[in-house]
Amino acid sequence: MSTMQIDRLLDTVVKLNASDLHLTVGRPPTIRLHGHLRNLQTKILDSEDMVALMKAITPERNQQELQEEGGTDFGFAYGEAARFRVSVFRQRGDLAIVCRQIPNKLLTLEQIGLPDMCRELIRRPRGLFLVTGPTGSGKTTSLATMIDFINQSMDRHIVTMEDPIEYYHKHKKSIVNQREVGNDVPNFAEALRRCLRQDPDVILVGEMRDLETIESAIRAAETGHLVFATLHTTGAAKTIDRVVDAFPQAQQNQIRVQLSTALICVLSQALLSRVDQPGMVAAYEFLVVTPAIANLIRDNKSFRIDSMIQTGKKFGMQLLDDHLWSLYSRGMISAEEMVDKSKNPADLTDKVHKIGRTVGRTELDVEDDDGVGGKEGSKPKA
Repeated sequence: MSTMQIDRLLDTVVKLNASDLHLTVGRPPTIRLHGHLRNLQTKILDSEDMVALMKAITPERNQQELQEEGGTDFGFAYGEAARFRVSVFRQRGDLAIVCRQIPNKLLTLEQIGLPDMCRELIRRPRGLFLVTGPTGSGKTTSLATMIDFINQSMDRHIVTMEDPIEYYHKHKKSIVNQREVGNDVPNFAEALRRCLRQDPDVILVGEMRDLETIESAIRAAETGHLVFATLHTTGAAKTIDRVVDAFPQAQQNQIRVQLSTALICVLSQALLSRVDQPGMVAAYEFLVVTPAIANLIRDNKSFRIDSMIQTGKKFGMQLLDDHLWSLYSRGMISAEEMVDKSKNPADLTDKVHKIGRTVGRTELDVEDDDGVGGKEGSKPKA
């Protein structure tokens, strides 16, 4: 396979607007389209094809990392058409490649359906804004959209730390400096430490992976910066527990106090296949930290947060399952998809039964009709 062919494959991904391209030995190139895997009508890939495809797109530095570590991630621009985030890894002694398409054009807050309250919270001069959800739930897109909103409407110095950089931001009303972990700076913790000397107003931490990064992000939010960060958690209450649990027991009370003052909100999201038209739709859980919620965080009563979200509609709050139900009621998603992505599948299943409908497939039966599992096992990390 020549480089010509990787171009043909990427062209197909861009043309069909697929989210991912999967390349592995023993199977034709496969795309993920609206959440489902589809084989392309080309030859089955062998070991030589994979090596050629890998060499066609992988930078020297990453080829070396692949040799040493057995895997590597990088981003690259595909002309003007799109950017791709690529994960190359070894499996059974051969290579496998996953390319995730990152659209070039940024959408507006309305277009991706972010809660209205977001636009007010983004104007805050300081605090921690957490965006959470499983891999492939669109966290990166939500963050890029919010950063773009700030960039267009306010004069701020925005510093991002990403691994790898996905959306490229042009300087508009703000200055946007984007640092790529592994390329511009060795790790998130180091980037954050340096960042505070760079006169930032807004900081984006691609991922809070370790204690040091979480600690630095909270400190930055406390000292007068607006900090955006992501975690792979589902639901707002769980996110808060997860942050606190990252710390040693002795520090947890103090962290709760810090979080209760530093945290602005938690936006937790899931991405679902639509049934009313081709494409995906995002469902959001949104927690806004009010004085009452801050008390719950400080007093270690996160188990009461969900019921506070339910009564906090006037602050723009919503529970994930309520949003999923509204998407289902409007005929946008299937009952199966709703139950799959929900926090309390049993409750939603009951609700479906109450209105006289059924939920088609069970958790055990994840094979799709075309024999392709619809699960998220093979996605690169978000």
